[in-house]
Amino acid sequence: MLAPFPFSSLASSPVPRTRPRSAILVSSDASLRSRLSGTLTGLRWQVREAASGAQAWVEANASAPEAVIVDGWLPDLELAEFLREFREAFPRVDVVTCDGPQPEGASRSPYRQELLYALRTNEDTDTAAWNTACDLENISALPVTGETRKPPVSASADGVLWAPDAIVSVPHRPVLVTASAAPRVPQVERLPELIGNAPNMLEISRRIRLVAPRSTPVLIEGPTGSGKEIVAEALHRLSPRSRKPFFAINCAAIPEALLEAELFGHTRGAFTGAVQGRMGRLEAADGGTMFLDEIGEMPLGLQAKLLRFVECGELQRVGDNETVRVDVRVIAATHRQLARRAAEGTFRADLYYRLAVFLIRTPALAEHREDLPLLVQHILDKLGRAEPVKRIDDSAVERLLGYGWPGSVRELEHVLERAAILAGESPTITAAEIDFGAPEE
Repeated sequence: MLAPFPFSSLASSPVPRTRPRSAILVSSDASLRSRLSGTLTGLRWQVREAASGAQAWVEANASAPEAVIVDGWLPDLELAEFLREFREAFPRVDVVTCDGPQPEGASRSPYRQELLYALRTNEDTDTAAWNTACDLENISALPVTGETRKPPVSASADGVLWAPDAIVSVPHRPVLVTASAAPRVPQVERLPELIGNAPNMLEISRRIRLVAPRSTPVLIEGPTGSGKEIVAEALHRLSPRSRKPFFAINCAAIPEALLEAELFGHTRGAFTGAVQGRMGRLEAADGGTMFLDEIGEMPLGLQAKLLRFVECGELQRVGDNETVRVDVRVIAATHRQLARRAAEGTFRADLYYRLAVFLIRTPALAEHREDLPLLVQHILDKLGRAEPVKRIDDSAVERLLGYGWPGSVRELEHVLERAAILAGESPTITAAEIDFGAPEE
């Protein structure tokens, strides 16, 4: 049996250094960042904090960290994707995750034990797994993806299970993963607005229910036609603001010169054609919800003014010196990867952090193709409100299933509406009426 690592020796006998080591703490939990930062600072580390994956990229580019500690959930990026791309960009940085498997093949600094010690000292209770007699440095990690190995399980003298080849999982309350551990799959009831029982669709329903009662800003990311506005409307419907206004504005559809006045309002004579003052959409939505679709297309100059509003709830009409305070929940949506654009500087990073407090991703139709029959029936029922409901035969369904759907659910709606028209008086849509509007690749 391997001897336990003496964590207490780190605090009493720090390793001499020629310069302070630097680390980045990546977590949306400010309390966790504060506790870990305090511990690492006591171990003579210089610490930078990041509330999201995109901010971690910015901090890593601005400094030369020896290590990065990443929480098990990022509000803006998938953890596995972040780890893979971060390791490619910064191969010499030691990456430690607070939850789940450690990245396979990641560079390990000579001071990794100090990072593990910082995580250990910041867990509150239930330390039995960390009292297990095992050497953390020699435990092999499983890959982020791929086949899972089942490690042999042994018992220490105090009866605690441990596994020499198990993942060292270091969440807020660290535990060792054993062969008997099995993830619990929560039962989720989908919202009526969201048609589909695929796991990624049920996850959207779960996230909507979690965040809807709060005033937390929400960023919805997903391809065009995947139902981002439906998600925003569901968030408003389930919120305490449901009896107040819900306004939606497409930031890509309004010229820059008019978008500011549309959002914030203007006074009489503020610009040519402003013959009278007008209240903006944000002010009119007081007490309710403002949905900013295609936020990624908002001009950088206007982003600064929106940031001020999101931070403190104050707005200023165009041409006015007075500020107005309103209570509006902001929900934004985009088909772009705002985290990457923020890291590149083409979108304000500070505004991104404010909007992406809670992230919801809407999948393309190709990512939940098993829901297509349900969606087809739902759309045909909706079309049947104005005329007799049409049926669809198996050949037409097979043709729909074989298509790639670059326009997602919105394209499916258009294809079925076109098919219903082409079917004429016939009560059934066949494969002959399925026209995708462009030559198939």
